[in-house]
Amino acid sequence: MKKERHPLAIDVEGVSFAYNQRNVLEGIHLKIPQGSFLGIVGPNGSGKSTLIKSILGLLKPNEGTVKLFGEEINKFDSWSRIGFVSQKANSFNSGFPATVFEVVSMGLFGKIGLFRFMTKKYKQKVYEAVKQVGMEEYLSENIGQLSGGQQQRVFIARALVSDPDLLILDEPTVGVDAKSVRNFYTMLKKLNNEKGITLVLVTHDIGAMSEYVTEVACLNKCLHFHGNKETFENKKEEMMSAMYGHDVNLLEHNHEHDHHHHDHDHDDVWRDKQ
Repeated sequence: MKKERHPLAIDVEGVSFAYNQRNVLEGIHLKIPQGSFLGIVGPNGSGKSTLIKSILGLLKPNEGTVKLFGEEINKFDSWSRIGFVSQKANSFNSGFPATVFEVVSMGLFGKIGLFRFMTKKYKQKVYEAVKQVGMEEYLSENIGQLSGGQQQRVFIARALVSDPDLLILDEPTVGVDAKSVRNFYTMLKKLNNEKGITLVLVTHDIGAMSEYVTEVACLNKCLHFHGNKETFENKKEEMMSAMYGHDVNLLEHNHEHDHHHHDHDHDDVWRDKQ
């Protein structure tokens, strides 16, 4: 009999973590329903990466529990259901000897080399993953020759090749130009809408919060806010001021001028009030 689908992809209950007696996370309660697209935002040193490592089972919290799809993390063994994409943009030098096909194959086998022995079925899975991110024309290209935005699409494909139910992205657009960032987020939204994949995006791009995600979490050691994007929009300035510990000005980006100003094209930027 098929197991009943659990409503929560991630259930973080009372998680605290400290490095060298310094609190990094304090009493985090975060429930992420399956099918949602959550954006996590917070300043540097706010504990975002520590939270992600706890969710991925890479760090054990000092207090609290993490459950994935209803199972406690120490008993969870379906890791193929979870894809992870980190800050990989521009990390490959131009001489790195791997094609797009080979890099995406690593999502199935974990190392380059086995692609020579792949069955037709696995080759088809690689092609489908690459097609989902719009990079099928680059299958035989060297990964190091691609732009930062194209590389990140390939890393998404590598995460997608095992058909995950949950995709976690930690600042995936660092070093990617603004036009590619928008295309990248549009692609993520499509994966969420059409494939039903639960997405968790850690980002500094406040503008992406409202335009693409369904939920927002504001983190700075504690969870200052978790709710839908509409509620976040209404409380945006208040939330950011509370989280950063001082007043901030929100500069709204004018989308009408996108085609003139791609180089300075950050949707929303937070700046301290002088």
